[in-house]
Amino acid sequence: MANVVKIAETLDNAARHAEAIEQISNYDKMTLPEAYEVQRTLIRRRLDRGEKRVGMKMGFTSRAKMVQMGLSDLVWGRLTDQMVIEDGGVLAFKNYVHPRVEPEVAFLLKRPLGWPVTGAEALAAVEAVAPAMEIIDSRYKNFKFSLEDVVADNSSSSGFVVGPWQKADGDLTNLGMVLEFDGRPVQIGSSAAILGNPIRSLVAAARLTHEAEEGLQAGWIVMAGGATAAEALKPGVHVRHIVETLGFVSFTVSAG
Repeated sequence: MANVVKIAETLDNAARHAEAIEQISNYDKMTLPEAYEVQRTLIRRRLDRGEKRVGMKMGFTSRAKMVQMGLSDLVWGRLTDQMVIEDGGVLAFKNYVHPRVEPEVAFLLKRPLGWPVTGAEALAAVEAVAPAMEIIDSRYKNFKFSLEDVVADNSSSSGFVVGPWQKADGDLTNLGMVLEFDGRPVQIGSSAAILGNPIRSLVAAARLTHEAEEGLQAGWIVMAGGATAAEALKPGVHVRHIVETLGFVSFTVSAG
């Protein structure tokens, strides 16, 4: 049986000090349920320090991301208020090990969302939708990990930035998405890459959090998952993500 508390402490310290560590699975094997228990314990440590839970993220929702990471399982992680990067703000590069960014769509819930739920019911629980980006930053050396490793590490979730909220009354099925570095497109995709429709990701989020005896809460943000492969960040770059009909969201990476 994996040492859940010790692994959570190791991952928490690695994130706080931006230090890469060896894969946990190299010396302490975890089952997937144990990995999620590590994640829960890891986030509890952060909440005990004063952070507040503000939502959850979905992972490996696009085939491009699955191929990039060599995985095929849908995963999820937890979001706190200290992970927020303001739209148009600055990301401090020194606070991360090897950060990457991926273009996403975010949902804001106006009421709790349980399980079972249909796509129409999930959409009815949405207050607004927005262009968004997630910062992923595996704490493992060389960005190499097993499925259990990544889940324990909060599914690599390290930060997120959300653009202007819009009414969720449009078709989200096939929106064009462009991720730019300094005005140059580095990833081009579609919201259809997010499980065919981002609403399906929201439905999956309801199921997964229900299985964790948690559920989705009113006021939470749900990051639907990356529409393309993630792009490695570098100091000084200006990042912008444009989503058809929803507008754009941006941030700049600090030079140091």
